[in-house]
Amino acid sequence: MTTSAATRGTAVITGASSGIGAATARALGAAGFPLLLGARRADRLAEVAAGIPGVDVRTRRVDVTDSASVEEFAAGVTSCEVLVCNAGGALGLDPVEKWDEEKWRWMYEANVLSLPRTINAFLPALRASGDGRIVVITSVAGHQTYVGGGGYTGAKHAAAAVVDTVRLELLGEPVRVIEIAPGLVNTEFSTVRFSGDVDRADAVYDGMTPLTGEDVADVVTWAVTRPAHVSVARLDLFPRDQATARDVHRRPAD
Repeated sequence: MTTSAATRGTAVITGASSGIGAATARALGAAGFPLLLGARRADRLAEVAAGIPGVDVRTRRVDVTDSASVEEFAAGVTSCEVLVCNAGGALGLDPVEKWDEEKWRWMYEANVLSLPRTINAFLPALRASGDGRIVVITSVAGHQTYVGGGGYTGAKHAAAAVVDTVRLELLGEPVRVIEIAPGLVNTEFSTVRFSGDVDRADAVYDGMTPLTGEDVADVVTWAVTRPAHVSVARLDLFPRDQATARDVHRRPAD
């Protein structure tokens, strides 16, 4: 049987101030999970928390690229049922020949090194829950490549490898390790990637219907509420208009 809402343990979500993270916070809150939400933008976190009724919601500022910040975020959490590692992102869309070392370094810090930092910080509490679930939001870019995506696809491929390794290393323990790999999702992702260029970000979704943060959150909620003996190892989630990281059906403008 799935865990009843009355007995849910704490769900921790990083990158919870917008997009997939905020939607996941709302969805898990609606499913009865008490929440600990983290992100760099404390004001946005407070807005997200204020919109989640019926459960205890705590917020703490965290920068997953900084080990001390992650340790402070996890301080005092003795039992954690669900950890959603959602923080990350992409910077730029330059070919490898024109790479920007600082952007690549940040992408590796945010998407890859953040995982051992965050997972290790909460692993004792996940074990203590008796049925911990680690959810890592990767991307189709963790399993495929596309022109201009070398820094991001490289980081996400590494992140996917870390997830697989953690699953192997925790085999036999009461912790499930789940990877959710979305395709195109209409969030702030592209706006950040293109340094605030909203027109360029919007063009990513021209002529097609992308996923929403709520679509991904719905899948996360389903995955973490399966019976304790069921582990959703990896789930790729595409909009109907997308088949691979490169292949997207776009309808002509009216």
